[in-house]
Amino acid sequence: MSIKPANPVKKSRSFFKDFSVMSLRNRIAFYYTITTAFLIAMVFTSIYFMVEKVVYKQFDEEINNEVEEILSDSHISTHDFKGFANLKNIDTDDNDKNSKKINVDTDFVELVNSSGEIMNKSASLSWCALAFNPNQLGKTYFNSNFGGSMVRQAQVPLINTKGITEGYLIVAVPVKNAIIVLNDLRDIFFFSFPVIIFTLFVLTRLIAGKSIRPIEKVISTAEQMSQTNLDQRMPMPYHHDELYRLSSTMNALLERMQDAFQREKDFTANASHELKTPLAIVKGTLEVLVRKPREREYYETKIQFCLKELNRMARLIDQLLMLARYESSKINTNIETIALSRHIDNVIERVRPSAFAKSISITVDHAENALVAADPGMFDMMLENILSNAIKYSPPGSSIGVVIKNIADTIVCSISDQGIGIPEEKLNAVFERFFRVDESRNSGTGGFGLGLSIVKKLADLQQIKVSVSSKENKGTTFTLILPAVTIND
Repeated sequence: MSIKPANPVKKSRSFFKDFSVMSLRNRIAFYYTITTAFLIAMVFTSIYFMVEKVVYKQFDEEINNEVEEILSDSHISTHDFKGFANLKNIDTDDNDKNSKKINVDTDFVELVNSSGEIMNKSASLSWCALAFNPNQLGKTYFNSNFGGSMVRQAQVPLINTKGITEGYLIVAVPVKNAIIVLNDLRDIFFFSFPVIIFTLFVLTRLIAGKSIRPIEKVISTAEQMSQTNLDQRMPMPYHHDELYRLSSTMNALLERMQDAFQREKDFTANASHELKTPLAIVKGTLEVLVRKPREREYYETKIQFCLKELNRMARLIDQLLMLARYESSKINTNIETIALSRHIDNVIERVRPSAFAKSISITVDHAENALVAADPGMFDMMLENILSNAIKYSPPGSSIGVVIKNIADTIVCSISDQGIGIPEEKLNAVFERFFRVDESRNSGTGGFGLGLSIVKKLADLQQIKVSVSSKENKGTTFTLILPAVTIND
């Protein structure tokens, strides 16, 4: 039976898969620990090599002093060498002259010719010899083993007046104690490194867990939320940091979602009510007609009544579709320069029959050469909805005034009526869908409460500011602020 070797690609994928499902707390601790481990390793390595460099530098200085002392006692120079006869006494310690045992805790001196033959050496060397490297040029320092211990030695060339190297002076000092210290320092670094890293990981994980605790509360709150409890809010952290901003942003999002759900709920209820009423009327009328035969005139009257209700339903559906199109943000505006006065006059002519039926007069105070940037079709629809609304809620025999003013870089168009007015507490809701000031009083106007919502959406699409002011039983004023257009000659 053969055993297939493990696939390293699958192992790698398994590692990354396990890493991807690691908790945020562990990932933060892992990243921080890896980064810190690299930095600590760099620091430990730098410290070790710096200490080693300083130690060997001190040994090199000691060797240089020994070399200068030997040369000074022999009255010779490394570049004016006059023979080995001048270097007779190179012992550094007289106590080692009669000793046959090698003492590795003292200095060693050796004199060799250019071929490496020993010409003289200190008594401390006994029967041994120092390492000689004929390939080295100039004064060199290196480590070598001697007597089972490490020594630091220098190899100094002895050059005569003709520039020929006749021999070498080799001086060595023991570095046993320094090597012990360096090894101890290395062992301390090796053993303390994993302890430091493990401790750092544990502490970082605890700190990260405490830091992201607000996120866990946000997750817990979000998991419990649904359409039925959108009034719940995320707990706010104590510190005003990024987590505080996250919780604040989430709460603002929930606030907008709650408002949107409530608007959709109200819209559905209002739309159902507006469609249910004419359907019930038509159904009741038709049921009465089929109970028994009646006169032709009676049938015609009831059929005309049913057609009127069906047309009312059709207008409601058209307005709902139009409002849905405008709210989908897929409508492209055709902004161009238009003459405001001409458009107002055209809209007034279209609504004049309705005003004439109630003996309502419409006056216009034009500003000369009022040019604005707007979409002609959308702007006409806005004006028609506002004027139709003013006619509906104005008493017979009253008047409607349209005033156009040029203020700074804008054109201000105000449309005022003398109707029933709007209570101050309901002014903020006037642009909401299906809004009516008084349902019992407005049921006979033929409106659905969608006209002003359409006006608001069209105004937003054209960057037109629209506002309303009103006093009960005195009238209402709608104000449109449009960007003025100046034509240079």
